[in-house]
Formats: sequence, C-alpha cells, structure tokens
Amino acid sequence: MSARASRPSRRAVLAGTGAGVLAAGLPAAAAHADDAPVLGEYDVVVVGSGAAGMTAALTAAKRGLSCVVVEKAATFGGSAARSGAGIWLPNNSVILAAGVPDTPAKAATYLAAVVGPDVPADRQRAFLDHGPRMLDFVMANSPLKFRYMEGYSDYYPNLPGGLPGGRSIEPDQLDGNVLGAELARLNPAYMPVPAGMVVFSADYKWLTLAAVNAKGLAVSTECLARGTKAALCGEKPLTMGQALAAGLRAGLQRAGVPVWLETPLTDLVKDASGTVTGVVVERNGARGVVRARRGVVVGSGGFEHNAAMRAQYQQQPIGTAWTVGAKENTGDGIRAGERAGAALGLMEDAWWGPAIPLPGEPYFCLAERTLPGGLIVNQAGARFVNEAAPYSDVVHVMYEKDRTSRHIPAWLIVDQNYRNKYLFKDVAPTFVFPDAWYESGAVAKAWTFDALAERIGVPAGALRSTVNRFNGQAWTGTDTDYRRGDTAYDHYYTDPGVHPNSCLAPLWAPPFYAFKIVPGDLGTKGGMVTDARARVLRADGSVIRGLYAAGNASAAVMGHSYAGAGSTIGPAMTFGYIAANDLAGA
Repeated sequence: MSARASRPSRRAVLAGTGAGVLAAGLPAAAAHADDAPVLGEYDVVVVGSGAAGMTAALTAAKRGLSCVVVEKAATFGGSAARSGAGIWLPNNSVILAAGVPDTPAKAATYLAAVVGPDVPADRQRAFLDHGPRMLDFVMANSPLKFRYMEGYSDYYPNLPGGLPGGRSIEPDQLDGNVLGAELARLNPAYMPVPAGMVVFSADYKWLTLAAVNAKGLAVSTECLARGTKAALCGEKPLTMGQALAAGLRAGLQRAGVPVWLETPLTDLVKDASGTVTGVVVERNGARGVVRARRGVVVGSGGFEHNAAMRAQYQQQPIGTAWTVGAKENTGDGIRAGERAGAALGLMEDAWWGPAIPLPGEPYFCLAERTLPGGLIVNQAGARFVNEAAPYSDVVHVMYEKDRTSRHIPAWLIVDQNYRNKYLFKDVAPTFVFPDAWYESGAVAKAWTFDALAERIGVPAGALRSTVNRFNGQAWTGTDTDYRRGDTAYDHYYTDPGVHPNSCLAPLWAPPFYAFKIVPGDLGTKGGMVTDARARVLRADGSVIRGLYAAGNASAAVMGHSYAGAGSTIGPAMTFGYIAANDLAGA
C-alpha cells in the first residue's frame, strides 16, 4: 500500500475542509502533556493488549527493553480473545512439521496474487520472513503451543501458490490456571465453548454435522472427553482466542511486563522534532503521561465501534451494531496517530462477513451460508453471489451491488430438511429458534415460499423462480450461475454426505426460513500506513520517528483481500514482533 491517505468518502468530500478541522479539533499532543503528571518512563509503551500489542510487549521485554502495556478496557485480550484465533502464517514450524508442502516461493507468489499492487512488496516480504520467527519466539517465551488446522483451505486455493489444505494454525489447549487471579480479567469469548467440552476452531466444521456424519459425532465425543479429562485434572481449559490471549498474558507475567487496564489512550506526546516520546492516558480518573525512551507501539484495534468514523469513511448502510469486534475499539489509536501526522489507508474496508443481526449481538455466519440446502437472495428475490465464497468477498459484493439495487439486507433461505440436519449457531438440529429471533425481524418462517416472500418483502414470483433454478442446479451438482463448489475452500464448511456437490442441495421441505443478512465484520482493517519495519508513515512517505503500529490500528498487509483463516491475527502478531525488534535494534 502506498503512503497516501485512503480515498475520501463522498461524505468527507462534501464536508470539504470541515472534516479536517473536526479531525484536528482535539488539542495538540504537546499541549495535552504540558500540565499532566508523569506516571512512568519505559523504553517502550505499547497501546492495547490484543494479539498485536501483547506480542510486541513480549518481544520488547525479551530483547531487554523495559515495557508497559496500557489498555482501555477493564479486560485484556481485545478482539483476539473473542475470536477463533486462526493464525495464517506461511512456512511456520507447526505446519511444516505436519507435512504441509509450503515453500517461501509458493507463499510469496500466493500472497502477491491475493493482495495485488495495493501492498508494497517489502511489506509482504516482511510478513512472510518474520512470521515463522515470531511464532517460534512466542512458543519459546510463553506457554502457548499451536496446532495445524488441517484441511482449512487457503481462501483462494486456485491462485498460484494457494494450498487446498491450508496454512492456518490455532492455539493448542491451555490451562487457564497458569494466569492465577489474572484469568478473571480475560475478555470473554464471542461464542463461549459449551460447558464441559474442549473445542478447537477446527472442530466446529464437524460439530455442525454431528447429527448426520460419523466423524462429526466422533469429534463431538472427543470434545466432551477432553473436557472431562481437564475437569478431572483440575484444569481450566482454554482454546481459540481465550487460549491465545491468556498465553500471551502469561508470557508477559513471566517477563515482568505490567498491563495497566482501564487506562485509555487520549493522545501521543511529541517533542519539538516531531518524534513520538510517549502517550497521554487516563488512569484512575486523572490524565497522565507515560514516557517512552525508544518509542510507542499502537496496537489499539480498529474503529468498528465508532459510528462517526464509520459514517465518515465507509459506505452506507453501516453502523456499529453489526460488528463482533471488541466494544472498546473506537479508533482512539488511529485518531491519535492521525493527529501526529500519520497517513491513513484502507479506511473504507473491514474484515467483512455476512452476519445475522440477532437481538443482543450479531452472529457472524461461517458454515450456515455454505451448507447444502441454503441460498442467499437480494431484495428482488434473486441470487447474486457464491454463498460459499470467502466471507469478506460476499460482503464486498453486497456493497458493490447495493449501489444500483437493494442488496442490504439480503436473506439466507433454508428449508426444514436443512434444519433437521445441521447445527445453526448454537441451536441443535430440529430444535426451535428463540422467539426473540423472530420478534426482532432477524428470522422469518413460513410454510410456502410465497408466504415467506411476503414476510421478508421480496417478490414472491421471483423467489419461487430463484429457488426452482437453484434446485435444478443442486440436482446436477453444478452451479452455472455463481460456481459454488468450484474450489476446495467452498467445500470446507459443507456436508460430505451430500452428492454430487457437497455445497448444493435442493430446498423442498416446509416450513421454510429466512435469515436477515447484513454486512458484519470482525473489525475494521484501515488505519495508520506503516512500512516494512512497522514504522508509521506520513502522507509523503517519511517516517514519524518513535511511532509504530500493528494489528487493526494499521492499514492491513492483506490490502482489500483475505488470504486465509487468521489473516487478521497472523499479521497483527508478526508486525507487533517486527516493531519491537526494530525498537530493540535487533
């Protein structure tokens, strides 16, 4: 990605210079710091205790630098703790030990094909070169171990260098007792693991199929056995994002790195030369300065919960109610960096995915939109996308086509045969959905397609025609309209017992269901533009000395795309590691 700022939204253009005045409305960093007490002085100050921040802090400490982590929330872990914690890292030691046929040349070819020209080649190389070293470092300096997510395909396996078996890993089981009392301050998971079970991200594919697939039943039994064993051993078993965040926090404990919770960043401190020399924070109800002798690493997450920023930069309809990112992610670090002169990039984009706006919290759809027996239609009652495509692509298509016709919200249509077979979110097959889902308008149900169409406001004839055409293609096993089932990724969250195409099955058994689909996300992916050393850049490409960024506070190395499961966390940890090594001169 170039160092230029991202393309302004229509709203920003209409606002003219007023938008710039608003962004600059907060006092300058130096003015903030003039009368604030000094709360401490360290070699490195890290903002944010997610995967990027904690990896940076752990690296800095192990390189002999003094370090502190300041965290806005009352919990640590950020969005990483809420996640499935897939980590996309080509050529790492875990996948190579598992026999994955990866090579540096394959990985470089694939990443370049995925991200295109938006991301400079040296940033791509930095991620690929340092990612495997970062993982080995984390395993050597924390209790974390990792396991290969076998079969979880790269998202574009048909591109040069793509691997149908995938390159993604996830944390192995971790005993939460390693954290002691600090475990109580771990940010909760987005979807808690069922009580008494130990479940890995890779297990969900099979748990969804437990009612109809022998391996699904075996995996379910194995998850229960793991949970029983852990209980008998007095363990507090953690997996996925809970394991990742807890393991990194345990590494910080061992390294003596303090993590100050409920300490939000309000600004950066600069000296007369423009070098960032610390941060202004709120701590215990008062403003104070934490000085950084070598630099500041901003890993404070994106701006998914900042309605004004989303309205300024992103296409409508958009809001803060459809994201599953940590609620504290309101762009504080990005805005502070902008005030310090940082260029911003990719602000119009996010780690998108189709979501159902259930009451209380949206549900990010993975398997549900891919399993055979379902299709997605727009408000004209027509299909418009390969439902099994990478989730970010589905939302990109929704927004692109919504410019000319109504595609937001869309509707996922399934039948009772689908419901009799597959887990849906946490509702077991044949079980009824909560009344609140229907009352909120997120779900509709009817005994005919015409009645369903009326309830969701789409033309009945068009919906019937769409379903009839889809059913014919399902019987033949070939989706001639959108090529659903053409790649290994398409088949990951499907039912291998369905033939001739495990992605496709006809809808025929009433009642029929419709689930409202909106543009959800795991977090925004735009932020400060950085170089291959994770240093923050100005619009002219010059470096802001002392300022680094990683994770969703920075413009993603994935550009507008998404290479595979864990393309958020893998680069976040890697560039946190790169930043700390640069600060240490390593």
